[in-house]
Amino acid sequence: MRPFPLQPLVLLLSLFLSPLPARARQVGRCSLARQLYRYGMPYNELPDWLCLVEGESSFNTKAINPANADGSVDWGLFQINDRYWCKPADGRPSTDLCRLPCRLLLSDDIRYSIACAKYIRKQQGFSAWVAWNNRCQGVKPNVSHCFRRRYRNSG
Repeated sequence: MRPFPLQPLVLLLSLFLSPLPARARQVGRCSLARQLYRYGMPYNELPDWLCLVEGESSFNTKAINPANADGSVDWGLFQINDRYWCKPADGRPSTDLCRLPCRLLLSDDIRYSIACAKYIRKQQGFSAWVAWNNRCQGVKPNVSHCFRRRYRNSG
């Protein structure tokens, strides 16, 4: 009986045991509309939120914009700024008004991002977002096709 060669086995194990790279999750437009509604966004504001998210992050949960002139970084679907709204891990100063670490804004579980975005909206309105100011003043996405009767009646 011939011995089993170990090289293929080692290669196979290394593929399965190595950590997977963090991949961006593109949230679908209708999926996002339903999640926003489920987590308390008013139905009539959903077109504004979808327009905003498309402009800020292209529906990418892992979007990061480190290019702000003041050295701050924008995080996640809503591109929430770490100078004011979340706590950066590197210790830069922040008022952290949403009371959460910025890394949570990159999670595929977008409840944290939604909660913080709702708070920002309540404090400053949609005008807190550059993309909303630049893109969402006119025609906005229609979301009615995203909601079948079973969703609209489920409050």
